[in-house]
Amino acid sequence: MSKIKDFFDKKFNLTAKGTSVKTEILAGLTTFMAMVYILMVNAGMFTDTGAVSYGAMYISTALSAILGTVLIGVLSGLPLAQAPGMGLNAFFVYTMCLGFGFTYANALVFILIDGLVFILLTVTGLRKAIFEAIPDAVKKAIPAGIGLFIAFIGLQNSGLVVDDGATLVKMGSINLLAGHDLVSLAPLFVVILGVIAIAAMSKKNVKGAILWGILGSAVLYYAILGVGALTGDAGSIAVFESISLANPFDAFAEFGTQAFGKVFTEGFDFSAFISANGVAQFILLLITSSLAFCLVDMFDTLGTLYGACKAGDLLDKDGNVPNLNKAMLADAVATTAGAILGTSTVTTFVESSAGCAEGGKTALTSYVVAILFAVAMFLSPIAQLIPSAATATALIYVGVLMITNVADIDWKDSAVALPSFLTIAMMSFTYNISFGIGFGLLSYVIIAIATGKAKEIKVSTYVLTLIFLAMFLLTH
Repeated sequence: MSKIKDFFDKKFNLTAKGTSVKTEILAGLTTFMAMVYILMVNAGMFTDTGAVSYGAMYISTALSAILGTVLIGVLSGLPLAQAPGMGLNAFFVYTMCLGFGFTYANALVFILIDGLVFILLTVTGLRKAIFEAIPDAVKKAIPAGIGLFIAFIGLQNSGLVVDDGATLVKMGSINLLAGHDLVSLAPLFVVILGVIAIAAMSKKNVKGAILWGILGSAVLYYAILGVGALTGDAGSIAVFESISLANPFDAFAEFGTQAFGKVFTEGFDFSAFISANGVAQFILLLITSSLAFCLVDMFDTLGTLYGACKAGDLLDKDGNVPNLNKAMLADAVATTAGAILGTSTVTTFVESSAGCAEGGKTALTSYVVAILFAVAMFLSPIAQLIPSAATATALIYVGVLMITNVADIDWKDSAVALPSFLTIAMMSFTYNISFGIGFGLLSYVIIAIATGKAKEIKVSTYVLTLIFLAMFLLTH
């Protein structure tokens, strides 16, 4: 045992960095527990495209998480983990596929472009120029806007918010006297109690609060329906009769036929979209949507890297992230590989900060996380039993975490407040992340021009704004 410890100590320089094998393993377990919910949430979200099964996306998500997490450990040596990012997966499904009308395989092309462009920007150093082209008013609002967007999706998936012809949205009825069936009522109570439970556990610093919230919500869901089944409720009985545990290897087979390599075999065939919408709209959407993916990915990664390293006291003496470019390169390569595996943008998870705070300081933490994701791949039949109401709790609570970025916005300055507000509001109200970025840029530039500050705007900012303006005027 001592020889093993000595091996890891020399391999990762543990003693010099003030950590140990035990600490690194605990940190990896903590990070995994905090982010494993992505397996269920991402898989459930992608089934809405109608093109890929839960099992296929479960494996795709796990493999991309394993690859991305190992990459960031190998390249940067940081105790971080990666997986398909929240917000960008919603953009993929609900905007690119269900909104614009691209197929699942078509949308993967945008992820491939995002990854390749991100690699190019990182290697050449152009990433910094693009990053600086976005005004702070929009930068700070993007995470908050995405948070509100995915929380809105969670509220809809649970049935707590439903469509209404007059006001577009309204609250789903939880009136016990209205004669609703138990199957429709259960998800509403589950999501309300589940989100509250996650918040309470987070307040108590319970590790893996989101995961426990999902699992607890699932148990509550089946407990409610169990009571219904015992009392003869037909809907509840039907739910239990529909349950069957598949062979875990079936998910791997589905992944092979439905997700892996689809970006190459079917993705570049845009004939159906072009036939329905025209070449001009296709080109503009190709540019703006690819840009939106890349920008959000970049901001999300930079913010997460800084936040996680700060939580673990890993910043260098100048307050910078160690090996930043290598960490960004790992993110870019993982996103490119993720497109081939069939999933949306792979990015560094903010939940990595949980492991860093637990004491993780080296890549050994990352490797522990990757191993745990590998084990989880064989649990897809069990994960598939998690109802959408339970995963909706994660969507809503992650929205809560992301909306906190509004605290950094100067709401007293109207030149900042309006662009920030439009960025946040338009993302959720139009169901489109790129629209939020576009409105934020447009309003910021117009206000600057109107107040005599046109010369303070960077040329690159004008270029980005004109691209989004062309999208609005020529495609909608």
